[in-house]
Amino acid sequence: MSNKRSEDEKVEAYARALIEAGRAEGRANADLVQWEHARKFSPEVLETLSAMQASDDLDLVTKVASEYKSILDSEDKTVSVTVTTSVPMDDHLRAKVRERAEKQLKAPVYLVERVDPSILGGIVIEARGKRFDASIKAQLANIRKTLGSTFVGSDK
Repeated sequence: MSNKRSEDEKVEAYARALIEAGRAEGRANADLVQWEHARKFSPEVLETLSAMQASDDLDLVTKVASEYKSILDSEDKTVSVTVTTSVPMDDHLRAKVRERAEKQLKAPVYLVERVDPSILGGIVIEARGKRFDASIKAQLANIRKTLGSTFVGSDK
């Protein structure tokens, strides 16, 4: 039990240290968001950030990320394609999406699958900074916009 208490005390101490530091800089809530994402970091990322902090180089994080992407892109021609659907894709749809994306992009494709019930149906595809939105939600928004501009304030 004392081991559990010791762990709880450490956890509270770390959390309070983060809160105090964040409050002092006026960013306590932003730090919480960052902290929630930190658990996704690999040990290598955490180690690199620690080394950068020790060398007072944290201002280089954005440049390092850009260089990382540049090096990766020059060495690997695979295109990351994010596919959002309202329900999980089955193997048949996944293969069809991959095949079409590879044909369109003329490159091997790595699919990142997301499920977002709020799109209601259809599909949203993002690759190379472009977005193709064939979701029901987007179609309804377009219909609403068209009807609004056609009938509201119209003389016809």
